Amino acid sequence: MVDVSDKAETVREARAEAYVNMEAKTLELIVSGQHHKGDVFATARIAGIQAAKRTWDLIPLCHPLMLTKIEVTLEALLQTSQVRIEALCKINGKTGVEMEAMTAVSVAALTLYDMCKSIQKNMVICQVRLFEKIGGKSGYFKAKE
Repeated sequence: MVDVSDKAETVREARAEAYVNMEAKTLELIVSGQHHKGDVFATARIAGIQAAKRTWDLIPLCHPLMLTKIEVTLEALLQTSQVRIEALCKINGKTGVEMEAMTAVSVAALTLYDMCKSIQKNMVICQVRLFEKIGGKSGYFKAKE
């Protein structure tokens, strides 16, 4: 692990996103609340939050962090039969939270897949990426659309 003991604590924030492509009928079951496993979005949201908190346990060499904010949102994109997942992680600390945000969206997407695989097995998780970061030595980053 990188030694961060001499680094100054600063406010750091990261936003990541992922998409899950699926058939329109699968998305309709989720959105209408008719899915036999219950509230898919709520379960995926909690899974993403839990994953962000455990990133250090999942990704080798990540520091255990005391995150001050984790927000996971899921949005149904009916026209494209996709779910867009976004995570925001924030900390006042010595290291960034990019991996926590990307882990959150990845695990939320995997949870969504797991809950819906009995209905559709060919869903695709795609475009897991960091799209914005604030703070730290490298400063501000925003991905190009």
